[in-house]
Amino acid sequence: MSGTRLQRLSVRQWSLAGLAFCALMMAVALGLEHIGGLEPCPLCIFQRVAVLAAAAVFAVAAIHNPHGRIGAALYGGLSLAAVLGGIGVAWRHLWLQSLPPDQVPSCGPGLDYMMDILPMRDVVAMVLSGSGECAEIDFLLLGISLPGWTLIGFVVLSLAPLGILLGAFRQCRSSLNGSHRPA
Repeated sequence: MSGTRLQRLSVRQWSLAGLAFCALMMAVALGLEHIGGLEPCPLCIFQRVAVLAAAAVFAVAAIHNPHGRIGAALYGGLSLAAVLGGIGVAWRHLWLQSLPPDQVPSCGPGLDYMMDILPMRDVVAMVLSGSGECAEIDFLLLGISLPGWTLIGFVVLSLAPLGILLGAFRQCRSSLNGSHRPA
């Protein structure tokens, strides 16, 4: 697809592309869990939450399909925030996996147990601090662990909100240029 055609994509088209990629990421994650037998660690679950959050914003944006720059900027910003959150969690997960075994945090209680007894703020803080469970590398594909592939997926997924935001910026710029023309 040429650069000119990419520039003309609507919020709906970018959102549908983002939503489709979110569906692909979730299909792979669920396939690895239910078919491959890989149990997700707490950080994996938070990465899934980021994918689902981005998917929700993309779905609403696709249905709404705003034509104004404010709506496009809002959807682009919200979906980019979800994607950046996923990038941050995946990056943290990779960092934990890179630690020498003697520096890996000890395994804590399971996510279900923490959700039952702790406030959400404490659960998030404990999960992001990581555990030994999150530092294990259970699967490699082409020498890259699952959090590495997820990070790559989030970087690719970021193209959709960036495309939406670029469209909003171009609308803003063209309306400013148009308002300064002599009558």
